[in-house]
Amino acid sequence: MAKIIVVTSGKGGVGKTTSSAAISSGLALAGHKTVVIDFDIGLRNLDIVMNCERRVVYDFVNVINGEANLRQALIKDKRVEDLYILPASQTRDKDALTKEGVERILKELAEDGFEYIICDSPAGIEHGAFMAMYFADLAIVVANPEVSSVRDSDRVLGILQSKSLKAENGERVDELLLLTRYNPERVERGEMLSVDDVKDILAVELLGVIPESQSVLKSSNQGVPVIHDTESQAGQAYADAVARLLGDERPLRFLSVEQKGVFKRLFGRSA
Repeated sequence: MAKIIVVTSGKGGVGKTTSSAAISSGLALAGHKTVVIDFDIGLRNLDIVMNCERRVVYDFVNVINGEANLRQALIKDKRVEDLYILPASQTRDKDALTKEGVERILKELAEDGFEYIICDSPAGIEHGAFMAMYFADLAIVVANPEVSSVRDSDRVLGILQSKSLKAENGERVDELLLLTRYNPERVERGEMLSVDDVKDILAVELLGVIPESQSVLKSSNQGVPVIHDTESQAGQAYADAVARLLGDERPLRFLSVEQKGVFKRLFGRSA
């Protein structure tokens, strides 16, 4: 049975698509047949982050409208076996996503043997975001350690537990928090919320903390999910998060200020 996971947030620009690409890649690298769906109709970015934008012929809305079948629209990842991408439409009306259409596609994917269906949600509470979260079994709420981001995430958590299919059936959507762009030096200076501050406000189990890193931007620009950069702290933190998602116990890393060695202190060299 497929597990439907929505990657969501209340605020834009927090790293949802980066996280969707990394988590879906990590699940597939672990041997699980996985598909990642871009629900951000009109502003698709997932295909760029996954470096398959030139391979898009049919998209999510084409399949919903019956203009193509699912196999025609799914794009197989070139790097990871068992990973597929269903891109969003760039030009269609956002209301083209219907509850019946989304449900039909999720059911077809489950019948086709997909173990994990990752729904990359647009930010906020617009129609596309609602469609991405409605059928979810689990929500990964992405937030930056900033008051506005955490406040908006709290609002999304409320919507998940009141407007999703599970809520309508008297059940709860499981929730996990992914804290991105974490900078321990800025936390020490009081410019960012700490991990404990965010946990206290949201009261949601922590899936992972992704450190602020140039490798994230570099990977996105290269069209390679950052989890493939196993030398970077961000790549390692995403790998830890995926392992926790699969039930492994991994300690949190990169939460304290890195102690600089003699050469770094003298010459300011970075690792």
